[in-house]
Amino acid sequence: MTAHEIHHPRRWGSWALTALAIVCLLLGITLLAGGVWLILLGGSWYYGIAGLGLLLVGILLFRRSFAAVWLYLAVWAGTVVWAFWEVGTDWWAQMPRLVGPTLILILVLLCIPALRRR
Repeated sequence: MTAHEIHHPRRWGSWALTALAIVCLLLGITLLAGGVWLILLGGSWYYGIAGLGLLLVGILLFRRSFAAVWLYLAVWAGTVVWAFWEVGTDWWAQMPRLVGPTLILILVLLCIPALRRR
């Protein structure tokens, strides 16, 4: 691998998409498994739905599909609605529910140029 290949923007964009896809897949599998267990116990369906959404986002990112952006926006919006339904406007209680998903949202949005190149 040459220095040009390492610093080439397309290579970095591809690497970033792959890394984010792996993160989304791992988080999606974890949330989906825990969410199914919680549903079976009679608890919230949020984790199962969000886990499935993240799993699909990871697959779409691997396929370099722009649909991953729209799907993650829907998952994030659903997370915001669920968080406010769960704890209202208690900002300290909102932090663990919204910070992680918002950071992933920022990463997904930063991948838009790489997805548009395709």
